[in-house]
Amino acid sequence: MIKTPLRMETELGDFIEAAGLLEYDPAAITRIYAGHPQRLLRRLWQTLLPIGLFLVGLAGDKVFGLLNDANRARSRAREFAELLVELGPAFIKAGQALSSRPDLVPPVLLEELSQLQDQLPGFDSVMAMACIEEDLETPIEEIYEQLDKEPISAASLGQVHRGVLKGGQQVAVKVQRPGLREQITLDLYIVRNIAAWLKSNVRLIRSDLVALIDELGRRVFEEMDYLNEAANAERFRTLHSHNQRIAVPIIYRQATSRRVLTMEWIDGVKLTNLKAVRELGIDPNNMVEVGVNCSLQQLLEHGFFHADPHPGNLLAMADGRLCYLDFGMMSEVSRESRTGLIEAVVHLVNRNFKNLSRDFVKLGFLAEDVNLEPIVPAFESVFSQALEMGVSRLDFKSVTDDLSGVMYRFPFKVPPYYALIIRSLITLEGIALSVDSEFKILGAAYPYFARRLMEDPDPQLRQSLKEMLFDGEIFRWTRLENLVASAASQAQLDLESLIDQVIDFLFSINGGLLREQLVEALINRLDAFGWQTFQRLGRNLPRSLQPPLIAIGSESENSDDGSLLDLEPIRQLIVILQNLPDFTPELVLSRLPRLIREPDTHKMGIKVAQGLAERGVVRLVKVAAGISP
Repeated sequence: MIKTPLRMETELGDFIEAAGLLEYDPAAITRIYAGHPQRLLRRLWQTLLPIGLFLVGLAGDKVFGLLNDANRARSRAREFAELLVELGPAFIKAGQALSSRPDLVPPVLLEELSQLQDQLPGFDSVMAMACIEEDLETPIEEIYEQLDKEPISAASLGQVHRGVLKGGQQVAVKVQRPGLREQITLDLYIVRNIAAWLKSNVRLIRSDLVALIDELGRRVFEEMDYLNEAANAERFRTLHSHNQRIAVPIIYRQATSRRVLTMEWIDGVKLTNLKAVRELGIDPNNMVEVGVNCSLQQLLEHGFFHADPHPGNLLAMADGRLCYLDFGMMSEVSRESRTGLIEAVVHLVNRNFKNLSRDFVKLGFLAEDVNLEPIVPAFESVFSQALEMGVSRLDFKSVTDDLSGVMYRFPFKVPPYYALIIRSLITLEGIALSVDSEFKILGAAYPYFARRLMEDPDPQLRQSLKEMLFDGEIFRWTRLENLVASAASQAQLDLESLIDQVIDFLFSINGGLLREQLVEALINRLDAFGWQTFQRLGRNLPRSLQPPLIAIGSESENSDDGSLLDLEPIRQLIVILQNLPDFTPELVLSRLPRLIREPDTHKMGIKVAQGLAERGVVRLVKVAAGISP
């Protein structure tokens, strides 16, 4: 067994004590470093000096008005991002966290931080091997048949080695950087205290920076626990086990610990390597479609999503599957938030900016006591022009950039889950754009939203469907047609479920106007059928016994042998549905018995009977008076 000491600074008691922290605990971290200031002072010198020099330069630019120049402002933003990389893992993670906080960061800095690369040089392989043996408490040769000493990739938290288990399985072994937990806790302690000072002394900052750092601390500690990442990977694998196009590496628990993660080796190529993807015989656009649909399923169905889908974490495999890697950064979205996001999309499509602003309150972006009046026109300004081209042509990056400006100007507070969703979708769109320069993620996502809206029985989404289809009291058939067409473009569409939801809605308590149309159509059809029957019977009588005016009109002129499927609004519904794949009229007719059992059907029957009686009386009076009915 390798005996090389793993920790390089064990002379400091605080350094060793921090290594034992398994969960983020600000109070415990404060106790450690407040009582042992030596390492704290050294790290303060290493961090605050370059940060201070940067801020002095920034202040000088501001005083002389240089920041008004867009190129100068971007150069400073890029310099700040590079500084974070130089300061180490905690600062890189902080920059990544800020890259999805438009309520805190100006748009130009937001863009530079979003490109922050989590890549660092690898560390000494001897130390990596020592970490494996220390954590797994077993000599390397007893676990692995073979293990490469040199890493194949390295990031801020660790590096990856290729190997073979004793059982012959090809594996990737992720090993954590030595002293990482100690360095992270110290940097979080420093940054948290800076945030506390800013919160107390700078009134312009609206958001709770201390809470932001604490959220960052919890997420980084979760990422540093490879047992947590292993559990995330297994959960993700289970949730997507039914999807034959998605792959997740197998986790080998017997060779996994808090600082060592052994997983199945995956042969694949990055989606951004178009030539290599095509050489596999795979259409890159199809792979992107698989990734977009999977991401939407994560967000809107499972509520458990991969928050870091960068090119290195998405591989196209020779068998046509898309493989997800690195499950250290995952997040969850509650059922209420998932429904709220779909409702917000409905209000956006309908240009109902007043309700859209209320959605942001329900989703936790705005406090309930915030005055929404100035925010509504700001939303209208951001979205109206973009919506002119239609949802399918919306540029997600441009819209989020414009929205970031609104969030920076008004008292928004971005929830952590939303920040990660935006980061995830922007990263995914960036990958897709490398494949197709015309790709629009909102256009790709809208069919999925449409399918959920049409199929999901959730009462809130039923109400959202009504808002989508009605303009006041007027039913918009074109909206239904567009919605159904969008939903139908989804490969996973359940046609029977879709028809059930459409019919349920059209003839439910929300469809009063449509039921009135159906009642009127039934009265017209039955009245015409009755008059035709009366005419046929009358013509069979001797002419002397035929009722007056019975010969008026011909049977061919008045005949109406259409079926119930020709009735409005059923006819319009059939016109829309008949373009769906595998649709047949029998799918609608087979549901008529269930519709007859609807509570409102009895009321409709009474109205039909009343209407027929009124028509019959009027017709008899006209016939008796010698007037053509």
